[in-house]
Amino acid sequence: MRVSLIGNPNTGKTTLFNSLTLSNEHVGNWHGVTVEEKAKKIVWKGQEIEVVDLPGIYSLSRLSFEEKVATDYLLSHQNDVVVNICDYNNLERNLYLTLGLLELNLNVIVVVNQIEKKKLRKINLQKLGARLGVPVVAIDASNKESVKKLKDEILAFKDKSSKASLPYLKDLKLEKVFAFVPKHIAKGARVFYAIKLLEDDEDIKQRFGLTQDFDQAEEVAKCRYDYIDRLILECADKSSKIYGESKLDKILLNKFLAFPIFLLILALVFYLTFFSVGKFLSDLLALALDRFVSTPILSWLEGAVGSSSWVYSLFENAIFGGVGTVLTFLPQVALLFLFLSILEDSGYLSRVAFVFEDILSKVGLSGKSVYTLLMGFGCSTSAILTARNMEDQNAKIKTALLTPYMSCSAKFPIYVCLGGAFFGASNIFVIMGLYLLGVVVAVSMSLIYEKTILKSKEQSFILEFPPYRPIRAKQVFKVLFDNTKEFLVRVGTLIITMNVIVWLLSSFSFTFEFVETSGGVSMLEGLGKIFSPIFAPLGFGSWGLVSALIAGLIAKEVIVSSIALFNGVDGGQSEIASSLHNPSNPVYFASGASVLSYLVFCLLYFPCLASVGVLSKEIGKKWTFIGVIIELLVAYFLAMMVYNLSLLIEIFGWWKVAISAIGMLIILLSICFVIRSVKRKKKCRGCQKPCTKRKKGE
Repeated sequence: MRVSLIGNPNTGKTTLFNSLTLSNEHVGNWHGVTVEEKAKKIVWKGQEIEVVDLPGIYSLSRLSFEEKVATDYLLSHQNDVVVNICDYNNLERNLYLTLGLLELNLNVIVVVNQIEKKKLRKINLQKLGARLGVPVVAIDASNKESVKKLKDEILAFKDKSSKASLPYLKDLKLEKVFAFVPKHIAKGARVFYAIKLLEDDEDIKQRFGLTQDFDQAEEVAKCRYDYIDRLILECADKSSKIYGESKLDKILLNKFLAFPIFLLILALVFYLTFFSVGKFLSDLLALALDRFVSTPILSWLEGAVGSSSWVYSLFENAIFGGVGTVLTFLPQVALLFLFLSILEDSGYLSRVAFVFEDILSKVGLSGKSVYTLLMGFGCSTSAILTARNMEDQNAKIKTALLTPYMSCSAKFPIYVCLGGAFFGASNIFVIMGLYLLGVVVAVSMSLIYEKTILKSKEQSFILEFPPYRPIRAKQVFKVLFDNTKEFLVRVGTLIITMNVIVWLLSSFSFTFEFVETSGGVSMLEGLGKIFSPIFAPLGFGSWGLVSALIAGLIAKEVIVSSIALFNGVDGGQSEIASSLHNPSNPVYFASGASVLSYLVFCLLYFPCLASVGVLSKEIGKKWTFIGVIIELLVAYFLAMMVYNLSLLIEIFGWWKVAISAIGMLIILLSICFVIRSVKRKKKCRGCQKPCTKRKKGE
């Protein structure tokens, strides 16, 4: 037995899937959280049931990626039991999809989920079910007993079929359209296909080999909404409140205050994560690891094999020095994901998408891109997958290519270690600047792509504001647990493996001699010195820094662990910070300008190999290659610019450099104004186009 779950975004569909199957799929107040169907088998009262979670959609119109995935699945599985999840307080919007499912003659159970504890009005669900001709069940998707009753309802429904009543179909005069529907189409689906033709569905028309325009989409929508209005009037009390409306939005969505408020919230999150609470917890963890793990084991090893042995060096530098250092960032990683989860669960992040939609629409993207880009702050690899929900192919390619510019969680240990060593408490502004720089570069690159090789079509963007909700501790801590677990698994597998490889390359020469005893040049030092002249104009031409960048191609956390390994540090963040000031160490920065340049390059230079693999799968090898080359060039150019600008500030002072920059900007704008004025003079005043034949005085 197969059960398909479908509903509008933000109706609790994935929460219900998790409750039915005891899964841990991500839940969010976003359009496009589920981008492809997910399935899991359960057994209930001796019956095996396969539960399929379909993407959240508003209709079966097939305009977006999610709609295509869901509609194609339903068309190929018309014998499934379809559980249509609706939100109790937003029934009018949700029933539009319900009518589409009934038009397809599917076996539908309408599940009305009570997301909010407070009901805006009373609804007679039994009467609603009688009018629709299908079962209507009230549940709380997060309540175990409620979910058990739904399972019983599904089992009871498996041998039945829907007897939907849709009186508005008579007003559409479908008889005239049935002639265009091929005879091989099943009788139950003929109504659906006829309505799709009336809606001028291009995919369906192409499939049937039709070219004529039916152009009755507005009439179809009006008939559906009129019927929904009659249903609500008959089955529900009137409500004077608008679902999701909040007085807070007058402040948080104010055109002058929205962006500054977002920056303040971001600054508070960074302060708590990287400095006050996060720093205290990281130092505490570093102390505990040193006292109870590394010191006892290294003391035992020293007595067993000696401190000059390669085995002792492996554990001291690669395991405890490199991996142990990355592990100390666990509290800060956990805090960052905790705060992001709180912002998402409260309903605020979906408002951020609205705030940025106007900006993104001007550079060829839509508000849907915001979700992908914001997910990029967590992990670029998983964020790129969500770009699938773009209905325009060029917008999808652009969004995927821009995601690695976001500062993923793997990069912030670099910011904390290197920035903290040179900028102290002011490092919070450096970190914020790096995060914002990633956004600015992404938006700028989108504009360049839009004007050159990736012109986007006009895109639809539907955003439903969820009401502001109290933080659900269970959901927040689930996200916290999942991301902490993922970080520990990453440290225990990928990071430790890469650190051992980096240690081997930095500890043995090309003749496989242990350099610590032989005094030779390691393989990694030799390779680093080949590439280091390329980076000298950026202010970091040492082999250690270049080698760390090469190791960081696998995972960005390896940059920090490699620096700790090269400098022989086996402690926490403070020990790494002090080692960066020592000119005798392989990794050493001569000035703050070099550090800023290195941080900018780390932010932009290359996505991790996992992200490259996903990019190649999602948008093709050609665009992946182009995107990666452009990233390297952008990173090199901006790092060089930041380095030279920082040097000028160190020499002349920031105010002199600022005045000079403003002067140059004024000159540049003046030149642009003159060029524009000259071009205008060559055009007719009426049509503003260049004249082919102009007479004197015109």
